[in-house]
Amino acid sequence: MTNSRSAAPVGPLMCDVQGTCLSDDERGWLAHHSVGGIILFARNVESPEQMRKLCDDIRRARPNILIGIDQEGGRVQRLRNGVTSLPPMACLGQYYLDAPAEALELARDTGWLLAMEMAACGVDFSFAPVLDLDDARCPAIGNRAFSDDPQHVTALAGAFIEGLADAGMASVGKHFPGHGGVTLDSHLVMPEDTRTLEALESRDLIPFRALSDRLNGIMPAHIRFTRIDDRPAGFSRRWLEYLRQDIGFEGVIVSDDLSMEGAAMAGGPGERVMAALEAGCDLVLLCNDPEGAAEARQTLHSSMKKPLTQCRLERLRFAGGVVDLATLKEQPRWHRTRERLANLPT
Repeated sequence: MTNSRSAAPVGPLMCDVQGTCLSDDERGWLAHHSVGGIILFARNVESPEQMRKLCDDIRRARPNILIGIDQEGGRVQRLRNGVTSLPPMACLGQYYLDAPAEALELARDTGWLLAMEMAACGVDFSFAPVLDLDDARCPAIGNRAFSDDPQHVTALAGAFIEGLADAGMASVGKHFPGHGGVTLDSHLVMPEDTRTLEALESRDLIPFRALSDRLNGIMPAHIRFTRIDDRPAGFSRRWLEYLRQDIGFEGVIVSDDLSMEGAAMAGGPGERVMAALEAGCDLVLLCNDPEGAAEARQTLHSSMKKPLTQCRLERLRFAGGVVDLATLKEQPRWHRTRERLANLPT
């Protein structure tokens, strides 16, 4: 992959395709001015070779598009065949308690390995790392989090981000300002967190603030923090201005999936994407809803391609050289990291 395909502006909508290859209909709407990205799911990817072919086909239909994937490790790993089986990040957090220096080195190498494998398969970035704290409350987070200690999360996620950057891949921290303190899953319902801003700043917000100048993107949570705003964080101008102005984040704000139940309060698909963009998101995800995505494409207009947003979105584009798995598998760092991950207690 090269940066030559980044010349033309991209739209603010990131959606998905249905299968392992493009349909004629998908080739058509990929050229729509509103589309800026595609996110891949497990149904789209069978092997590194097939995934790379799909990504190449997507780029033939839309050369400047961004392609992302959720490849965190553990239960959130969309491609499993032909690449490293990554443990949940909580395993690194547990390792950190016994051997902090070694755990940080492994977190850095894990970020690099993930990035190199995904780049070889054709994507620009993975939505990682998770910066939430595992308070043993939220079924949506659990062992996806590095730790329940904000300082440990900051250290391990910081090392992981360094590894991504070594490979030339962007980082997207999630789920701002913290998803671990609620008992409900925002995929299914609208969770509410009753803590004050001061309570969040003393705990959940620590990793986001500490890593804000190293992250390329941040994803807000579909959670309503009732003591701060009556709108979920991803639709809240107050929260997103706090992220920009108080924390000083200058990268991409990318919504969580607007088809999730936690986003339903904003209305239909077109209303949801507009509400998220008006609140301050740069890129909005609308997945697993082809009809809703079609409605959203018609809602968005070409004037929404703002120069500052375009500069931010370019930070998500893979910036490394051409990567192929055969060459990657010859590198000692790849072998060393795989061996250490395989021996990590789960």
